[in-house]
Amino acid sequence: MSEATDVQWFPGHMAKTRRIMKSSMPLVDAVVEITDARIPYSSRNPEIDKIIGKKPRLVLLNKCDAADETVTSRWIDYYKRNGVYALATDCKSGRGLNKFLPTLKEILKDEIERWNKKGMTGRPLRIMIVGIPNVGKSSLINRLSKSKRAKVEDRPGVTRGKQWVALSDGVELLDMPGVLWPKFEDKQVGENLAFTGAVKDNIMDIEYLACRFLQLLNNGYEDRLVNRYGIDLNGVQADDSVLSDCTEGYEILQRIGKKRGFLISGGEIDTERTAIMVMDEFRGGKLGRLSLESPKVK
Repeated sequence: MSEATDVQWFPGHMAKTRRIMKSSMPLVDAVVEITDARIPYSSRNPEIDKIIGKKPRLVLLNKCDAADETVTSRWIDYYKRNGVYALATDCKSGRGLNKFLPTLKEILKDEIERWNKKGMTGRPLRIMIVGIPNVGKSSLINRLSKSKRAKVEDRPGVTRGKQWVALSDGVELLDMPGVLWPKFEDKQVGENLAFTGAVKDNIMDIEYLACRFLQLLNNGYEDRLVNRYGIDLNGVQADDSVLSDCTEGYEILQRIGKKRGFLISGGEIDTERTAIMVMDEFRGGKLGRLSLESPKVK
């Protein structure tokens, strides 16, 4: 198993998207920022704050059906304490989206009142949709517009250009391509994005990735590992340190591979096949509802 290197890239279309976002900001009334409810911190582009500035914002904690409900509630409270509107949503099922328009109107109520006084009653709300790749922007737009206007695929980097989508209830959405940032200063952020598939699997070694993931689960979700894979975790010490050499995670990976019968010639455990299976099962929801990040307590 080889250790992963730092994740760094800045594809041309992402640089272009950043420029488009800046130039389009005066055209919209508010910004909806979509994040992954399993990793709300890691799935936020830190450059978004500078681009958005003081523009009104709504944060969607999307894919909430895959996240730990208790932890998601703590994130909602965290944003509320910091003066930010946030909703738990699942754009594929539509969960939580009944609050989408009412919340936007609440955020923009002062602006709407000014429009009404100027005789601009019924003026459409123009909303920019932003987020990193694979967090569900296209699923949100398709659900709200009740169509397949935006292209959806379960892989990063599908939407390439900005798209305006008009909804039937007086809302116009400006969809932006998913945009990452040049370098992940925090190693854990890069790993969390790789865990959830926000970056392509060929960016990081799959065995190392699975070991880090299993090590993280062994520090709070041990029961999921035991129940799903029927393994004994005795002797495996929980350690979620980003500086760890991943010994504990590799031991868990081997025990899972042995239990599943993933063996190659000579009885050696096929850890690569096991790693691929573990990550696929997590992303497919077979390990249950998991949150890999909790809000920091100040």
